[in-house]
Amino acid sequence: MKKTIQFSRFFIPAAVISCVLVIIGVLGFILNNGFALGVDFQAGLIQEVQVAPTAFSMRWRGTENANVLHDRGSINIVISGLGVENKSYQFPFTEYATTGSLTRAMRQQLSDLEISMTANDSVSTQDLVFSSQSNPLLSGSESYIIHYIDQRSAPVSISDVRAAMAGFTLGVAIQHLGVPEDRHFMIRVEDRDEGRVSSAEIVQVLESYFSSQYGRGCIAVLRSDYVGSRFSKDLTSQAGLLISLTLLLILIYSTVRFRLQYAVGAVIAIMYDVIIVVAFMIWTRMEFTTLSIAAILTILGYSTNNTIIFFDRVRENLRVYPNNQFVDIINISLTGILGRTIITTATTMLAVLALFVFTTGSMRDFALALLVGMTSGVFTTLFLVSGFVNFWQNQKIKREKKKLAAK
Repeated sequence: MKKTIQFSRFFIPAAVISCVLVIIGVLGFILNNGFALGVDFQAGLIQEVQVAPTAFSMRWRGTENANVLHDRGSINIVISGLGVENKSYQFPFTEYATTGSLTRAMRQQLSDLEISMTANDSVSTQDLVFSSQSNPLLSGSESYIIHYIDQRSAPVSISDVRAAMAGFTLGVAIQHLGVPEDRHFMIRVEDRDEGRVSSAEIVQVLESYFSSQYGRGCIAVLRSDYVGSRFSKDLTSQAGLLISLTLLLILIYSTVRFRLQYAVGAVIAIMYDVIIVVAFMIWTRMEFTTLSIAAILTILGYSTNNTIIFFDRVRENLRVYPNNQFVDIINISLTGILGRTIITTATTMLAVLALFVFTTGSMRDFALALLVGMTSGVFTTLFLVSGFVNFWQNQKIKREKKKLAAK
């Protein structure tokens, strides 16, 4: 016969440890002034930028209008104007693999186009980056700048961007996008009064910091939007409502399928998992983004699955061992699911660990939050849920004994 592990010995110590961790989490929330809100939860100017040096710039000396159109695979220059037949010049990157061959072809076909090279001729056209701030209507007074990703330079870390934005008196949130070699970031600057900060101001601050390494004109603005405070507040309230509804549905499901004491125990344990993950985010100053909400909801589902399996085993063992004490049923049930819990959690954590090791930025934070949440989920299933259900059952037996004694 399989030896039964006495998990019940650790119910009280586990409850004490849990209370201490919750208190630490609350203290962290107070001392750190809440979450380190990411770009998704702050009102203000949001800008997607890439640290990319200037490849070349263009000016138009002709009397006609010249417009630049581009995509990831080509550059098109459209000539138009009064008394001029519209004509489009297409320069596909498959045909012109380097900036040298591209600019030579553009000069040959467009005699009024003035091009100033900054990068080496051997730069691949696949590495070109187009800034949304450049005016697509070419002129003789303003340069149209095309950037490129310098594959030979060291990657730019999020700490470098934070250092560049350190002089901003307004709140700044920064998120890393893609792989480090892309030097791609999302920056949000708090602007509650609407209009206190401009896109050009952010670019100027970043360029002054990175110009020593990448030269002038090293910041490409890929996207620039303004998010109002109302939208930001709505997103925050919706996130809280989503988590609350999830807990309510779990409570209803567990009550209908099992008993009220099981349902309450499941919700308390799941709330504990959420608190632990949130406390970890607060103390490590991990940015709280929409991916953080996704991580919390994933942990809710994972923890609920473990808890439901435990409840199923308890219900089954109550029929198999009707004469055993309830605490013995719990120990037998936990012993029965221990192997499955360890194997399932370990294999899932291996996949999440790969995500943590081989990704960066917010996706790496997402994986780390999952690792913490899954560890907490195993703890709650083995000690908190079972301990609470056992406590409820003991109180129920005591009440029934008092009623019998009163009769």
